[in-house]
Amino acid sequence: MPLNIPGLLVPFQLLWNPRLVVPHVVVKDIRQIDFLALRKAGYRGAVFDKDNCLTVPYKDHVVPELQNTWTKCRDAFGEGNVLIVSNSAGTRFDAGEIQAESVSHHLSVPVLRHNTLKPSYSCISSVRQYFSSLRAPIPDEELIVVGDRVFTDVVMANRMARRTPSPTESRCGPLAIWTRGVWKKESMAMRWCEKRLVDIVNRWTSGGHATASAAKWQLTEDRSEMAPVDRWYTLAKIRSVFRK
Repeated sequence: MPLNIPGLLVPFQLLWNPRLVVPHVVVKDIRQIDFLALRKAGYRGAVFDKDNCLTVPYKDHVVPELQNTWTKCRDAFGEGNVLIVSNSAGTRFDAGEIQAESVSHHLSVPVLRHNTLKPSYSCISSVRQYFSSLRAPIPDEELIVVGDRVFTDVVMANRMARRTPSPTESRCGPLAIWTRGVWKKESMAMRWCEKRLVDIVNRWTSGGHATASAAKWQLTEDRSEMAPVDRWYTLAKIRSVFRK
């Protein structure tokens, strides 16, 4: 994996915007996400990380346990509306774009070509250009961003948030979904640090109580105890959290 300078610079931005690392939803893996409910709630597009989110690291096939859910996701959002944004496939380090072509073939969705790594603003610009080029353009607030890394996937989603022209000045942007499960152990020390950081920021910004949006919207890792997802994923409820 190449050195990710944009990711290394994230801690400096946290000095004035610590909530950049806080996801809106936390799940074990994508099987706990009701994509059809999200689509009905108004989300029309999805951005996914690849390694340890959909595939085993450095492999191009979807993890077998996720195949049915992945198919449901693609069906829910429609052709072209699901995009892989990886820090390996599709980057300048992907010689001849061979890996991007392989990933796109095996996952049946397009892979973003971008010159700078997540969570850089240049990469964000490339994501926006892709979704704005669709026949039915998709704005940031109608996207979900799903990934297993805080400093890349969650931060990228939160950097895409922007103030709307409404009198309430509520922030508006993609729904950041953090998948905490791993299919192959990789960078475990950094993952532990990311989790601790999210916990600390949540407690600090909520006065010592776990009432931040990530805690409010967290899905249980035990699917048998998961509350019906359509009770949570409504635009009005999610945006009301942002306004508080």
